[in-house]
Amino acid sequence: MQRRSVVKIYPTIACCGIDCGLCPTYYTKGPSKCPGCCGPDFFNKHPSCSIITCCVKNNNFETCAECSDFPCSKLKNWDVADSFVSHRVSLYNLNLIRETSIEEFIKQQAKRIKILVKMLDEFNEGRSKSFYCITSALLPIAHLETSIDKTNAQLQDEHIEFNDLKTKSRILRNFLNDYASKNNIELKLRKK
Repeated sequence: MQRRSVVKIYPTIACCGIDCGLCPTYYTKGPSKCPGCCGPDFFNKHPSCSIITCCVKNNNFETCAECSDFPCSKLKNWDVADSFVSHRVSLYNLNLIRETSIEEFIKQQAKRIKILVKMLDEFNEGRSKSFYCITSALLPIAHLETSIDKTNAQLQDEHIEFNDLKTKSRILRNFLNDYASKNNIELKLRKK
């Protein structure tokens, strides 16, 4: 079998299941922008990672979901061990990849990324990027779409200007927070 390059095919999903394509640093402009897991120039920006070494370099896998030892000790409590919100769905993502396929996961993630980009482009007043990234990772796709639709309807009903980003953001954030609250989904960083 010919060994492929160390760079992964899908850098928007980390070996460990973190949704890199929904992470705030993936959408940062400038030199601190993260290219995703093993994306272009990744190894010049990030220190070595034992999970990447095991998964990609040693076993030529795209994610840990492909490994017969999944979940191994490296991933024990991975979804609760860090305050970084993207960790919360990492094991869920890997289990979903195991149950379906990486390609099916990427299709669903592409929908989330498209919604996130819309929120960042049309509803970010300059302080909501992290919040929109978190909601894109944790809330159901259907509710993300519904929240945007309800926000746009309210904006139209109240004759709010398209360029009033502060009001647009407040309305969308309220819809997203209400859903999260009603469904016991924590959208804030955990306190250590």
